[in-house]
Amino acid sequence: MKVYKFGGASVRDAEGVRNVTSIVKGAETPLVVVISAMGKMTNAFEELVSAYFREEKEVMDECLKFVHDYHTQIIHDLFGNANASKRYNEQMHHLETRLKLSPSMHFDFEYDQIVSFGELLSTSIVADFWEQDGVKSSWTDVRTILKTDDLYRDSNVDWSLTNQLMMQAFNFADAEVYLTQGFLGGTISNLTTTLGREGSDYTAAIIGHVMNASDVTIWKDVPGVLNADPRWYQGAVKIEELSYMEAIELSYYGAQVIHPKTLKPLQNKNIPLKVRSFIDKEEKGTVILERTGISEQVPVFILKTNQIFVTISPLDFSFIMEDKLIEIISIFKKFRVKMNLMQNSALNFSASFDRIREMDVLLSELKNNFSVRYNENVQLITIRQYTNAAIEEMTSGKEILDSQITRKVARFVIRG
Repeated sequence: MKVYKFGGASVRDAEGVRNVTSIVKGAETPLVVVISAMGKMTNAFEELVSAYFREEKEVMDECLKFVHDYHTQIIHDLFGNANASKRYNEQMHHLETRLKLSPSMHFDFEYDQIVSFGELLSTSIVADFWEQDGVKSSWTDVRTILKTDDLYRDSNVDWSLTNQLMMQAFNFADAEVYLTQGFLGGTISNLTTTLGREGSDYTAAIIGHVMNASDVTIWKDVPGVLNADPRWYQGAVKIEELSYMEAIELSYYGAQVIHPKTLKPLQNKNIPLKVRSFIDKEEKGTVILERTGISEQVPVFILKTNQIFVTISPLDFSFIMEDKLIEIISIFKKFRVKMNLMQNSALNFSASFDRIREMDVLLSELKNNFSVRYNENVQLITIRQYTNAAIEEMTSGKEILDSQITRKVARFVIRG
């Protein structure tokens, strides 16, 4: 069997849904299809849950209207009737009922319960369209078969229970194609969890691992894995073939094509991962598999924007040794900060990371025992397989706040 995963860009409008449908119709079966929230709906749901948590009813109503209008336009374009998707109407009813409850004091819990509707609404619309279009498929609520712990917004998979439930659900006795959601999971108490932002790739890998898939394909709006994001680097070129190890390195440094957790379940069972374009379906894309090195020795550029760069120094001028490192990292862990770069000298510890909601509280806690200096809105550029020319291209005319260079990787925190 095979696993296909389609991201939000692939189903952002009615034309996209029809295109995905044509790809599925032409695919080999048996097949499990994983679909994300439509377009940028996850961003819209994040605004909705923030308003809900702050109990800002007017803002919440505006966000909910935007979500509803966006989806009903797609439904109208697909069916000719804005009320044609019964599954969508049922899910919207569940969402509206949920929003009538008072929020708890646990933001991450509320986030997962509400943001998850992005995937539920998306797959509901696609399922109803497939039923009308003659695609013989079965809609499956992934929360009932992908079981996790209760670490909301970044949950860990219960592999034993997930394996048991998923094998039972995807038996291909009642359908040759199963349609399910990415990004989501569920606890043993049937509370919704999420696997981390952009976690739909990981969902596809979990399914591929459990079901011993022949391969997993992620369909993107790019021709494969590129050596840079073409939205900011015009000279981006496609890499035909990558090893698991190289792909894991790229995802660790922030490459957007592959989610960081995706590769391990596939590598453990030697399942190839294909990255293909839903725009140019004839392109073979990039394949990630067991091999040594990468096929082309080209520099790979990874850009992370809107970074916080912080430098921390002990107030008593003591060295940054094991005890201080443990104290600093434990504070970052408490606020679930994922450091994109870190390094230390005798008296300083520096880190670059994505801005978090509790930024002021984090800085306040650090300042109890440390001097803290920081820069906002800086960029972190990573160059893997770097050359001197590549470094010059990326840093020329920019202020370098920090750098880190190893045998294969050069990294720069820059401003400007």
